[in-house]
Amino acid sequence: MNPSGPLKVAVVGSGPSGFYAAEALLAAGAEVDLIERLPTPFGLVRFGVAPDHPKLKQVCQNFTEIASHERFAFFGNVTLGSDVAVDELRELYDAVVVASGASADRKLGVPGEDLAGSWSATEFVAWYNGHPDFRDRTFDLSGDAAVILGQGNVAIDVCRLLSKSADELRQTDISAHALEALAESHIRDIHLVGRRGPAQAKWTAKELRELGLLTEAEVALEPADLVLGAACEAELSDPRGQSAAQSFKILKTFQARAAGQKRKTIHLRFNLNPAAIEGQGRVESVIFERCSLTGEPFAQVATPTGETAAIAAAAVFRSVGYRGVMTEGLPFDARSGAIPHDRGRVLETGAPVPGVYVAGWIKRGPSGVIGVNRACSLETIESLLADIVRPSPGKVGRRALASLLEKRKTHAVDFNGWKRIDAAERQIGSENGKPREKLTSIADMLVVANGARVGHGPFLLQ
Repeated sequence: MNPSGPLKVAVVGSGPSGFYAAEALLAAGAEVDLIERLPTPFGLVRFGVAPDHPKLKQVCQNFTEIASHERFAFFGNVTLGSDVAVDELRELYDAVVVASGASADRKLGVPGEDLAGSWSATEFVAWYNGHPDFRDRTFDLSGDAAVILGQGNVAIDVCRLLSKSADELRQTDISAHALEALAESHIRDIHLVGRRGPAQAKWTAKELRELGLLTEAEVALEPADLVLGAACEAELSDPRGQSAAQSFKILKTFQARAAGQKRKTIHLRFNLNPAAIEGQGRVESVIFERCSLTGEPFAQVATPTGETAAIAAAAVFRSVGYRGVMTEGLPFDARSGAIPHDRGRVLETGAPVPGVYVAGWIKRGPSGVIGVNRACSLETIESLLADIVRPSPGKVGRRALASLLEKRKTHAVDFNGWKRIDAAERQIGSENGKPREKLTSIADMLVVANGARVGHGPFLLQ
């Protein structure tokens, strides 16, 4: 038996990539401490998956099983960089795996982007999903029209949430503040706009198909947008374009439907590149350059034609991607918005940083669905296990971290504390006919995690 015990690894970030990394490490016999900034685990599964997609959240059951392992511990409400430094974790653990995700939004870089009424999809999604950092945001939905810039799955989520009735949303775990605001929304026309054509849209066929099943909204298209050039036809007939071909068939079915039957309209617009957001003090319209596609199949670019178009709207949601955020003590590539690495080994000036690894979106950028993170994390852990064959006698790990956080009066939440939060949310949700009502205040979460019951003592839910 090794006198140093198992390999001791700190994993920072409790989203899918963090849990998949923990799973692989536990299978290899390591002791894993999962460190999370919020008191609640699961990252974008909790705060990024749309409330009307509950099946995608079932993966949390698998993560909960991982957390039940005897060599696993959860340290919630602990922030890397302020509560504990990267170098301190390197002193305490044999290895550190950073899986902190990509929480910031990419900018359009056009005039008027920061006008009132222009928001990132990132903040809107976090707001309706009850993220504590965004609970106090306000979104003015009093206008008749909204423009969503981007045609990925996040853009479709935003479109669908704006299109659904309050009755449809009331059965989900959408946050109460968001349900109230969306129930009073006056938006009737939603423009989902892409820079390239329908063959290049990044949504999945499944997400697109859902837009045709909405009770209060119908889909409208410009006939010319579904007339494809030879390069687009080649993309759709290629096996690599199978998903796009399925989506194109769905668009044709939308086009064939009778118009004017429902209260709201989703306008799918293509070949429009945002040039400016205009308005006197707040958003009034979006100006676009019309584009044509040039180049070979799968390498086409949107080339401006010189013609412009305007869409009147009082709200704009920018869904053009996520990027990572720099953490003190770690290298960072500002261009990619990720941490430089070689198969998960963190690189600084081209050389590996001993004992520091990266996984998930902060490693490869914001791409792929939940399951893609598993292969990404496995690659990282393979590198870690190849580099660190045996534990170091000087690494104390969990016991020392707990002592350090206690000295700094950091109120860490363990997994049992999370289970108490989970139970409280389910109870409140049940009382309101919902699967869950998320606590959106960290103060509330900490009170419940420490054992207070809903409706008793100092519980602060408002």
